[in-house]
Amino acid sequence: MSSIVDKTRIQEPEPEATPPASQKEPPYSVYSKKEKWFLVLLIAVSGLFSPLTANVYFPAILTLANAYSVQSQYCLVTVTMYMVFQGISPMFFGVLADHVGRRLIYTACLAILSISCVGLALCPTDAYWLLMVLRCVQAAGSASTIALGAGVIGDIAEPYERGGYIGLFTMGPVTGPSIGPVIGGALLGGLGWRSIFWFLVIAAGIACIVILLILPETLRAIVGNGSIMPPPLLRPIIPIVAGYKKQRIPEGDIEKTKTAPRKFRNPLVLLSSPDIPLLLFFNGIVSAVFYAVTATISSLFVQTYPFLTEAEVGLCFLCIGGGSAVGSVISGRLLNWEYKRISKIYNSSQINEKDGKMMDVMKGRNDPDFPIESARLRSTPYVTIFFIGSIIGYGWCIQSAVHIAAPLILQFVSGVTAMLIGNAIQTVTVDLAPTQSSSVSACNNLFRGALGAALVSVIDLILNALTPGWTYVLLGCVCAALTPLIWVVIRIGPECRRKRREKEEGQRAKGSEK
Repeated sequence: MSSIVDKTRIQEPEPEATPPASQKEPPYSVYSKKEKWFLVLLIAVSGLFSPLTANVYFPAILTLANAYSVQSQYCLVTVTMYMVFQGISPMFFGVLADHVGRRLIYTACLAILSISCVGLALCPTDAYWLLMVLRCVQAAGSASTIALGAGVIGDIAEPYERGGYIGLFTMGPVTGPSIGPVIGGALLGGLGWRSIFWFLVIAAGIACIVILLILPETLRAIVGNGSIMPPPLLRPIIPIVAGYKKQRIPEGDIEKTKTAPRKFRNPLVLLSSPDIPLLLFFNGIVSAVFYAVTATISSLFVQTYPFLTEAEVGLCFLCIGGGSAVGSVISGRLLNWEYKRISKIYNSSQINEKDGKMMDVMKGRNDPDFPIESARLRSTPYVTIFFIGSIIGYGWCIQSAVHIAAPLILQFVSGVTAMLIGNAIQTVTVDLAPTQSSSVSACNNLFRGALGAALVSVIDLILNALTPGWTYVLLGCVCAALTPLIWVVIRIGPECRRKRREKEEGQRAKGSEK
């Protein structure tokens, strides 16, 4: 364990000066805790649409292939294109929301989603190309709600309380994979495939109207801590939660609550140091394998268990979705436990070089010497073993047509472990680039979308060539071969962080000279 921690020189932190009462800083946010929980719940429901629109579609893949007279692998191209735009669109809408405000972009995204679903519901069956185009537009509208929700939380919540709010917010996106296929299977079996898109029209339309009526503008460059009245277009129509009506601050304190408009910083610059792209590549491969399992459940289960109805096939998605939800809850506790454990070892290992005595030093969260890679990633390789085992076992269960309970249980395990891996990597990448958390999240989406789209586009061809058992052996071996990248990042991560820190300090120094 001692190898994890570097023995570094520690300086006692200087006590912060307490400002006089006359110079007391205004509150970070004027919203009460209940109002914050309400706003987070509102954006969590909106964040549900990104995975919902993707997963509600899966039970209908074979039906759509028959309706449009194409083979199932061609129908999976619509899934591929959805994933591509799911990865690209947040990089555009996220930057736009940082300049013009959250409220307008939120409303625009949900309106785009609703209108595209109208087109999908009315799409003629002799225009397969139009189905593909509208799926891309649908992805652009729905996928950006997650990035926008994270921005709202950053606007209204201080760092010490963001964890709880993010936990509630992520339950929306995590719930989508669980309920989407169930809803899709039920609608498909009862009302036909077009009813799936009409359902999304109604749901997204209602969400758009609610956001337009209630959601206040939160971008701090416009409204500060919420107490500054925004322009008319950015005000909620029904201001039941509006900070500027609740509390007004003195004119002299307005600028203290506002942040400067964010300048565009190319998020791809983050890929110039090796630790971040290595992590994103590994996470992208794991996500692609997981998504390949999800995308083929409908076709594989229909072939292997022909007694299942369309609604029952939809219910089969509950296991992998439920595993994802459970994994999301467990991952937060596991990451916190690992962080505290490494922090305790790190703090107890700090030695005062002057007198050789052990010191109990509690260093700040921005300590550049803290082994954050070890704290976040130590358990990831071991979790990956269970992920690989569940994937390979699932493939052979389908190949051998064993009792349906076996592949469903292994789906659940793969959902849990995939979330443990993905959340650990997403958390550490934000830790590695704290000043560009939205940019690094956009890069994460880009890797996951691109690699997932590539694999989903060819998964049917691989299944036909190798059979399910050997297909998932192959995918499991790919994950196993890439797992050492985690240890590589743990080893090279501190040096990469040091170089990024020196580069940022140099850029700040140049800026101050100008």
